[in-house]
Amino acid sequence: MLDRKKLLLYAITDRRSQPIDEFIASVEEALRGGVTILQLREKNISRDEYVQIASQLLPVCRKYSVPLIINDDADAALAAGADGVHLGACDASVREVRKRAGKDFIIGATAKTVDQALRAEEEGADYLGVGAVFHSPTKPGAVRITPDRLREICSSVSIPAVAIGGISAENALSLSGTFVSGLAVVSAVFGAGDVFGAAKRMKKLALAVCGTDKEGRE
Repeated sequence: MLDRKKLLLYAITDRRSQPIDEFIASVEEALRGGVTILQLREKNISRDEYVQIASQLLPVCRKYSVPLIINDDADAALAAGADGVHLGACDASVREVRKRAGKDFIIGATAKTVDQALRAEEEGADYLGVGAVFHSPTKPGAVRITPDRLREICSSVSIPAVAIGGISAENALSLSGTFVSGLAVVSAVFGAGDVFGAAKRMKKLALAVCGTDKEGRE
């Protein structure tokens, strides 16, 4: 079972044209700075390339006891030996992946409504990604989720949820009281000149935002 504390600072990669050695060094700086879970997100590459990059990241993630999640592609995640997959609305269903991958494989699911959240939980998701909570430079067309909707979704399920979309050091604290278990960030960590320092700062903010659960417990 996924420990919800692992969701506190959820970093999503944005490699683009960065050389692989520089990319892995940047990821290690993020993990060293306090990232608690890492999602590898790659677009427009083959599955073999996806698996190869994931396989190179795994030893770094293991070194820091950080789960490695693969975006969208459950087959690549399983082939690489990653800890889990995050599924979007257009990907395979949570139920289908759970049946193939087993109970110990981490499955995250995107949810923008209470109905989607309840369905993901019923099908066996371990956590939800809810957003975009702010304008996101990596997904400019993403539909925004209000703080009230975020709180409603988090309160509707027993599995943890992370807020995603445009979260930065400047706006993170405005998510306090929404009952999220973590903050998912891209540019706030990997877009910084000092990746280690940015991760350290964002983890401190995540602790402030996610310090209590929906029952008000520390």
